[in-house]
Amino acid sequence: KKIYKANTKHPLFPEINGLLMKHIGLDKIIEKVVNKLGQLKAVYLVGELAKGKNSKVIDLWFVGDKIYKKYLFDLIEKAEQMINRKIRYIILDDNELQDFLNTNNKNEFLLLWKL
Repeated sequence: KKIYKANTKHPLFPEINGLLMKHIGLDKIIEKVVNKLGQLKAVYLVGELAKGKNSKVIDLWFVGDKIYKKYLFDLIEKAEQMINRKIRYIILDDNELQDFLNTNNKNEFLLLWKL
């Protein structure tokens, strides 16, 4: 079994990353959620997709303060219907994020969006 990892320093990485996000539908999720969500600071992809494996489930971490949970829930439901995949998510504050980043393997999460 071969596992590939993207070279994020490569000049074409932003374009290739954008194509990948469009292919699996993440661009639609991020665009819809970020616009009216509150004080969102970052969004991370975690789980199987972050490891480069295909999955019917998309795991996301939303990092920020005063995030509108009801609005997020409504958007997640709509996004699931649009992309035909289940989305699991958690909302973290900065301290919780740092705990996760310090205790988990760096290959298990991918920063998708940051303010």
